[in-house]
Amino acid sequence: MTDLPDIDRKVYPAADGEASLADMLHYFKKAGRLRVSDLHLKVGQPPTYRVDGDLQKMKGPSLTAEQTGQLVKPLLSDLERERLAADGSVDTSYISENFQFRINVFRDNEGLCAALRALENDVPPLEEVGFPNNAWQEILKLQQGLVLLTGITGAGKSTTIASLVTRIASERRCRIITLEDPIEYRLTSDRAIISQREVGRHVPSFERGLRDALREDPDVIFVGEMRDRESTRWTLTAAETGHLVFSTLHTRDARGSITRLLDMFAEGQQDEVASQLSLGLRWVVSQKLIPRSDGMGRVVAMELLHNTYAVANLIRLRKLEQLYSVLQTRTRDVAGERMMTMEQSLVRLVRQGQVDPLEAEKWAEDPTAFVEAMQRAEEDERRRRHTEQRNDDRRSRR
Repeated sequence: MTDLPDIDRKVYPAADGEASLADMLHYFKKAGRLRVSDLHLKVGQPPTYRVDGDLQKMKGPSLTAEQTGQLVKPLLSDLERERLAADGSVDTSYISENFQFRINVFRDNEGLCAALRALENDVPPLEEVGFPNNAWQEILKLQQGLVLLTGITGAGKSTTIASLVTRIASERRCRIITLEDPIEYRLTSDRAIISQREVGRHVPSFERGLRDALREDPDVIFVGEMRDRESTRWTLTAAETGHLVFSTLHTRDARGSITRLLDMFAEGQQDEVASQLSLGLRWVVSQKLIPRSDGMGRVVAMELLHNTYAVANLIRLRKLEQLYSVLQTRTRDVAGERMMTMEQSLVRLVRQGQVDPLEAEKWAEDPTAFVEAMQRAEEDERRRRHTEQRNDDRRSRR
């Protein structure tokens, strides 16, 4: 999408001077995307940023309907304005000098609204994403199967997948097809051939895009989201027919992700889907962005489920309540394990001094399990120090 002149028009009478939409978007660069993730424009409210996970309003009056329209409409093409008028909402994107913005424009009771999510133009390297161990190295070696990235909206799922796919594209001569709504990162590579297709623009639905993709000789497929039964069925089919498939779900943890997939199907079909999933699934990576203790942005906490033989058996038998105990025990950073609960990941961040303990407890799926994990970590640390002191004493007596 090209820049439009109206983006520089001074529209909003902020406390520190009139501001254009370009001025508002520049704040993302000034503060940094890791701190400022979203901008919300809504009639009856001042422009509002999401900073370190919390909403922060600009100093100034509430937006009028006219001001909101002047800020939002430069982001939309003529076709998108027609779609907004017909459907009441539209997805689009905007590329500035430093960021790409994923945008949803919609109407509510007061009038026009827009939510702008900032994405960096450059995909971060995998080493900087925030994996707690070397699980990402095992994922890169995969040739087939399903890798699920899950989490609430704004958890950084798209960034993690873009980093994984970009690294694969840089290391393999392979064919990559993405199905996104909308396209978030522009992926390029000299080694791989990459085709990015946007739902609603290049293909009518995820299901149709998956049907097409299976005839387009892909090695790697990225499905932006498994939204319904049909897109889920075709995603699982692609994963079990020799393709490496990445996809996302809006679920909070690994067990909930598998439960969500099964619940998309009728009870009589769930045994078959559970068997299919047990064979095709490779990893579930559930992540959250947690405010840093120094107030300088957020850091990733990850729950990692590796589909080992034991995990596959539990999925096939639909004994999903037992998955958590596997996650708790298969935590060594060695091939075939590398699992971690969300609570263990949060404890790790606390021990590293990156996250405050009370903040970590707020984000835990099971606060009791988090407190117990903290106590175990502290006891392990005491034993380690005791052992070191004892060894030092023995050396000093020699």
